[in-house]
Parts: sequence; structure tokens; C-alpha cells
Amino acid sequence: MDRLSNTVRPYAWGSTTAIPELLGTPPTGEPQAEMWMGAHPGAPSLLTRDGAELPLDQVIASDPARELGAATVEKFGPRLPFLLKLLAAGAPLSLQVHPDLTQARLGFADEEARAIPLDAPHRTYRDANHKPELICALTPFEGLCGFRRPDEAAALLEALGVDSLKPYADLLRAHPEEAALREVLTAILTADPEEMAATVGEAAAAAERLGGPHAPYAEIARHYPGDAGVIAAMLLNHVRLQPGEALYLGAGVPHAYLDGLGVEIMANSDNVLRCGLTPKHIDVPELLRVVRFEATEPGVLRPEAAPSGEEPYETPVDEFRLSRFDLPPGAAPVDLTAATPQILLCTAGSLRTGDLDLVPGGSVFVPAGETVETSGNGTLFRATVVA
Repeated sequence: MDRLSNTVRPYAWGSTTAIPELLGTPPTGEPQAEMWMGAHPGAPSLLTRDGAELPLDQVIASDPARELGAATVEKFGPRLPFLLKLLAAGAPLSLQVHPDLTQARLGFADEEARAIPLDAPHRTYRDANHKPELICALTPFEGLCGFRRPDEAAALLEALGVDSLKPYADLLRAHPEEAALREVLTAILTADPEEMAATVGEAAAAAERLGGPHAPYAEIARHYPGDAGVIAAMLLNHVRLQPGEALYLGAGVPHAYLDGLGVEIMANSDNVLRCGLTPKHIDVPELLRVVRFEATEPGVLRPEAAPSGEEPYETPVDEFRLSRFDLPPGAAPVDLTAATPQILLCTAGSLRTGDLDLVPGGSVFVPAGETVETSGNGTLFRATVVA
């Protein structure tokens, strides 16, 4: 197995302290938003083989069957199908949804046929894959996930006492769930920008004054003044995760991360359709085609330990499987050998994994079938696939 050297992405919404504190390094004063572990071509992890430092995607491409295992290659092709991250939100991320696999394939083919460059700002589909994802909290973590019931969203808007929000509340109460959510989100995203900016300003001031359930939206508005996404965010469930709890986000579910540090895993894709809280391109017609207009209760995942000590976060996809091991002092070594490729990440304590020592933020790539066990006192996340 190989120790990984990973890239930290400096997105503007990133925390300046969370990842440095985990890694035990001094903060730079710049945002450190995500540390990527995997073979994504945008920032592949580096490892050392035969004295040479190589990107993981090149290592896998040179011998997919050896690195990934025959079953993984047969099911997903000659590539690592997931990307693992440390994600540190110091400000809200964009409000967004991801397409399902069929939507991604059709959307990618359409934009390729229209010769839209992959790096064009108005390009929506960067690849032909879906992007289900899971976030597991390492610290208290806040986010938005899925639509509220229309009557709950109406009540939240009405309590602000902003006249220009009344038509949205009326629509939410007047129509069946799917139609109500679709009509209101459409109205928010297609409203006159100057009028919407004024509405957001009034709503933010009222949310600041009221506090309580409105407080998160006042904070969002401080980061994105005048953005229609502030009002769209009020249609969604506000979720607080405690360390060890997780959220699974499937296709079509609108969501945004607001604050906190977590381990995130996703299918290896860049397909994001934004709804707001961003200066980037918003493709409203395509967004409305992809969003699932249904109220949901956020399903917070709280894993239970198996006899092996492994705590799995169960999801309905095969591209990734995330689990956690909490090893107390004096625990017996844990066998992690698997027929699938693995990335192992230490987030607390000190662990001996294979012949390598891991401290928080340390990670390794384990080729399929390689014998490996871990011991020590700490927390280890295991990322692999279902093949």
C-alpha cells in the first residue's frame, strides 16, 4: 500500500483553521476548503512507487486490474469510482443538486454535440456520471437538505412579515406539494434581480431580528447579500449533525453545506446544477428538470458497530462505501483486507496501518486484495466500493 500526498483546494467558502487544526499544521490565513484523496484528474493524490512520485490516476491506468481488482474494473471500468475528501466549510456552499445517471449521460452528450467547451462557465455537465454523495461530521456540522413540507416553508416565510414574500407563501398553501414547490422555486429563480435583492435584504433583516429558526438564513444572507438563493434556502430543511452522524444526498435533492468539518465521499463526477448562493452560472431550465420536487425528512445516518468494530454508513449506491473504526487503547489489530481498492484516512489519534504510521489527516491507498491491518488508538475511515 502507499501513503498519499493530497491537494488542499482553497475555495473561498473554506475555513481558514479547520483542516490545519486536524493536520496539526499552522494556518496560512487563506481558506482551506477541501483535501482530495483519490484519482480525480483535477487533483489526483500522489504516491511514491519505485522511487518516483506518481499521480494515483496514472498508477491505476497503468494496471487497472491489479490496482482495482477484476470485479471493480468489470463493474465500473478502469478507474477509481469514488473521491474522498476532508471538507471544511467556513461559509455556505452554493445551493445545488446533482443529476441521476441517465440525466448526466444525456446532458453530457447534448453539450458535447453542441461543442460547448468543458471549461466554459456556462457548461453544466462536465462528465457523463452521476454524483451521489455522503457527508459525515467530524465536528458539529450544519447544512440544508431536501425540501420542507410546503406548509412549513409557508409558515417560515410568513413569520418574516415581508410583503413581497406573501405570494410565495400563498402558492405554497394553495397547490399540491410537487406543484407548490416547483412553482415557488421557479418564481424565486426567475424574479427580477433588483426586486429580489430588495426582498432578500428585508428578509435578512427580519431573520436577524427574529432569530431562532430564522437565524441560519440571516447568516447565509451575510455571505450572499441580495442572492435569490437566500429565499430558496428557506424552502429546505435545516440540519445539524453531531460528530459521527452523516447525511446521504441522492440525485435531485437540493442541498448546501453551511458550516463545519466532515469527511465527504462521492461518485467521481463534477456534475453540479446550482440554485443560488453563488456568482456562477445557473441553468434554470435544466435545474428545474433535475430537481425532485418532493418534501423529505433528512435521513440522518447513525451507524452501529459490527462485531469487527466496523461502523458502516449504508447508502443505495455501489460507487462508494464509507465506514469508520474507533480503536480504543489496547484494541486488537483489525483486519482490513478486501478484494476491492481502498483509501484509509486517519482523523484522530495514532494508528499503525500496514507498515505505515498514520496521524490525523494521513491517508493511504490499498490496492485490491492487498493484506492490511490497523492497530493503535484512534479513528480510521475506510472508503471502498461495492463490487
